[in-house]
Amino acid sequence: MPTKKVATVKPKKEKKVPIIKELAIKRPPVVVVLGHVDHGKSSLLEAIKDFKITAKESGGITQHIGAYEVEHEGKHITFIDTPGHEAFSAMRTRGASVADIALLVVDTAQSVQPQTKEAILAIKTAGIPMIVVLNKIDLPNADPQKIKNELSKTEVFVESMGGDVPSVEVSAKEKTGITELLEMILLLSEIHDLTADTKSPAEGLVIESYMDSLKGPVATVIVEKGILRTKSVIATASAMARVKSLQNFQGKEVMEVRPGSPAVILGFETVPAVGEKVTTLGSTEEAITKLKNEKQKVAINYASTLNDPTKKVLNIILKGDVAGSVEAIEGMLKNLPQDQVVLNILKSEVGDINESDAKLAQTIGAQIIGFRVRISPGVMQLMRFDTQRKVRIKTFDIIYELIQEARNGMEKSLEPETVRTEIGKIKALIIFFGEKNRQIVGGKITEGEIKKGLKLDVIRGIEKVGAGKIISLQRNKKEVDLLRKGDECGIMFEGNVKVEEGDILAAYVEERQKGVL
Repeated sequence: MPTKKVATVKPKKEKKVPIIKELAIKRPPVVVVLGHVDHGKSSLLEAIKDFKITAKESGGITQHIGAYEVEHEGKHITFIDTPGHEAFSAMRTRGASVADIALLVVDTAQSVQPQTKEAILAIKTAGIPMIVVLNKIDLPNADPQKIKNELSKTEVFVESMGGDVPSVEVSAKEKTGITELLEMILLLSEIHDLTADTKSPAEGLVIESYMDSLKGPVATVIVEKGILRTKSVIATASAMARVKSLQNFQGKEVMEVRPGSPAVILGFETVPAVGEKVTTLGSTEEAITKLKNEKQKVAINYASTLNDPTKKVLNIILKGDVAGSVEAIEGMLKNLPQDQVVLNILKSEVGDINESDAKLAQTIGAQIIGFRVRISPGVMQLMRFDTQRKVRIKTFDIIYELIQEARNGMEKSLEPETVRTEIGKIKALIIFFGEKNRQIVGGKITEGEIKKGLKLDVIRGIEKVGAGKIISLQRNKKEVDLLRKGDECGIMFEGNVKVEEGDILAAYVEERQKGVL
């Protein structure tokens, strides 16, 4: 197993306070599992630890982020399972922010998908090491080399192609390659020397929260430092608790949870927002004061963004089944990034969606979002007769999906962004002939890969002198679809400048991507 290049992976970006060695203990790595829907994330986790994750799924898509802990060679590893469907891009980003290592799961019988690219962006944004998991290797049409080539276009270069990202071939179905994957995770964990301070007050991050009809507010937390114990007073920016009960990922009661491990907490007065930091406080009074201060900050920030005339606004009406749900959802909505688009909650109240809500939405131009509520027959009749002023109404049973719907609405109002990706470079060695705006250029590929149709920048010295594109690509006088670094090639160049010997032809693609908050 190669180790030399793994060590070059950058650690997490966030600055950490140095830990005194006497207080530091080794902690389990927190591993986030990312990838496109149906590429085998949940099946991989099931294979790793014989835990029936798929039983908790709906329609083949994981509904909530879950945390699971396994043991390998006497060492523990905590896994976070994040949904791969496009609707949960925000959850994937949040999952990567709490993790130490990311597993990018790709189906070797398919290809790199848009959600795969989103996952890669989340990993790079978090600044954590990545392991590419080439799954479904047992299928007859599996092509791991094709996947590696496609990943290189997203600037993910695996070790076997001269890069520094480790990759492991697995079959979740056949349970092959699992041992190698776990060993690679533990190796990265050793390289990055993951430790935690157990003497300081416990802190963690909420990765899942919901309202249970019997248990009340429930939150899953990854403990980051300190030891979380029952009866502790804890608080987030939106909720507080005297911990009544701690459970591990299997639902078993425990008295304490150490760093790097997941904990299910019962005892919150309201549902905390996912992504909030959990801190331990000395008393209930201190927690109440902290909550009051945090809510004042949120109110001030929200008011300032709402009154900014330069920003776009998305108006919504929120209806919920109970006051606790409405309050929790409203708090989570206000925590969405609003530096580009303001989310204006016109009205939030308990009850079914009625005609008054629909008429207000028509007048103001708002979207109605409901949580565990019904749409009254009068609203349906109003929408049927007033076809000119239809109102967008959506109801949800899962808070995460509701929050993401609001996020999607905000992102739709943003202008799409053109993203340029560098693909490869050709050094022009000989110019055969040219006519009008076309030339045949012979050269050598010095970086990446080249294929027909790519756009080109013509670089002379250190300046861009023109632009064009590849009309055809040849090698040994034969048309080819793709050539890579080191290959000699001939291209039909079409552009606004005459290529000269020694010029560098930089190939790239441009993609229009939706706005992201």
